[in-house]
Amino acid sequence: MDKAKIVAAMRERLIVQYERARGGLGAAHEAATGEDTKSEGKYDTRALEASYLAAGQADLADELAQALQEFDATDFSEQDYDDPIRVGSLVEWEEDGKLQTFLITTKAGGLSVTLGDAGEVVSLACYSPLAENLIGKIAGTAVGDGWISDVF
Repeated sequence: MDKAKIVAAMRERLIVQYERARGGLGAAHEAATGEDTKSEGKYDTRALEASYLAAGQADLADELAQALQEFDATDFSEQDYDDPIRVGSLVEWEEDGKLQTFLITTKAGGLSVTLGDAGEVVSLACYSPLAENLIGKIAGTAVGDGWISDVF
């Protein structure tokens, strides 16, 4: 499994999400301040609603920027089979005969990339329940209803 390719693809996916959030920020700001949302009466809340959307979009862009910074600062170096799982580990986990591959990250959980030999790889934020159960364990260890088959 080519961990470097997986990390690069995850990083690219995170950049796309960040750029999409930044692009939406301009549109949300325009909606909040533009002529189309000018109040037409005391019960017209379009501008207020648009301002909430703009604030939420700004928060999302900030969170994604921070996630990208932390992603870039993470040590994704290769690991041996018997190294403990940590942030930056690529983990193969098997449950009910189904093999899943996770990249443990500090933030940005739930990103998914599909690469030829690796199949689908999903990022798993270190504070998620599954990641909390995996971190510190080694390959061959049972975790919940599954077990860790390999660590990269």
